[in-house]
Amino acid sequence: MFRNITTERLILRPFTLEDASRIQALAGDRRVSEMTANIPYPYLDGMAESWIREHRRQTKEGHALVYAITMLSSGELAGAISLTEITGHDANLGYWLGVPYWGKGYCTEAARPFLRFCFSELKLPMVYARHLVENQASARVIQKCGFQFIREVHPSGQGKSQILKHYELHNP
Repeated sequence: MFRNITTERLILRPFTLEDASRIQALAGDRRVSEMTANIPYPYLDGMAESWIREHRRQTKEGHALVYAITMLSSGELAGAISLTEITGHDANLGYWLGVPYWGKGYCTEAARPFLRFCFSELKLPMVYARHLVENQASARVIQKCGFQFIREVHPSGQGKSQILKHYELHNP
């Protein structure tokens, strides 16, 4: 199912274990953890390798599709974009970028063709996306991609109290 997706400035491609040290460096920044609901801090040795192996397994089982966001000009890893919790009816869009790549439009540039690819390949009726209330940059990405706000959600059991905004995008 994997195929590379190229944009004006990016290549979206499968992760390899060689990406682990760069993942740890980028995702290990406290600011990245603070803006996401599921990246731990501190990001310990071995976590990146486990994450790569886990999403490979989930992809084989049809539960996830996870791509590396890399710079077209250099091949440098900048972050990740994914569909997780894939069912026959919907899936969850997620993404993160390392701090040096914030505010440059990379997430929107990655998300639009990634969503087109996922809708065409997976034939899902709907994709949803969520962001922490305080993460307005993520809200802008979601809105630029055409998602509609549905409601606030209050997930439990994640160790910290969080309020997430829930959006949905239906297959065009």
